[in-house]
Amino acid sequence: MNTQAKPSSPAVSSRMSRQARRDTKPEVAVRKLLHASGYRYRLNVRVPDMPRRTVDITFSRAKVAVFLDGCFWHGCPEHATQPKSNAEWWREKLDRNMARDLETTEHMTALGWTVLRFWEHEAPEAVAARVAATISRSGPDDARRREGEDR
Repeated sequence: MNTQAKPSSPAVSSRMSRQARRDTKPEVAVRKLLHASGYRYRLNVRVPDMPRRTVDITFSRAKVAVFLDGCFWHGCPEHATQPKSNAEWWREKLDRNMARDLETTEHMTALGWTVLRFWEHEAPEAVAARVAATISRSGPDDARRREGEDR
């Protein structure tokens, strides 16, 4: 592994460091739809026993973990691109990201969680519908609060 490689320029380094890690547009869109449907969740919850890893949207009682993965950073088969500058360093970095995603999914599943992964380009309505369907199969209104209930 070529760990000595550096970003191809200070401008690239600066641009990449500003990429949102949480509260991305796709994430916020899905959360708004879920919240409007009465679902309550936790955000950016740490993955148990795995430092520096978090779940984007967590339904603790139902044990459902939702990840909204960026096409570039997580290797979307439809939209991922391969940088031409510093190509070897980027390929290794993106491969590590995908391996980490798989390891996280396997770890959470072994702990009894249902893990849902979506790409950033997927329609928020379709993502929210699939999340809601999964939660409703997990138990009766586990992640829902009706208006007027104690919080």
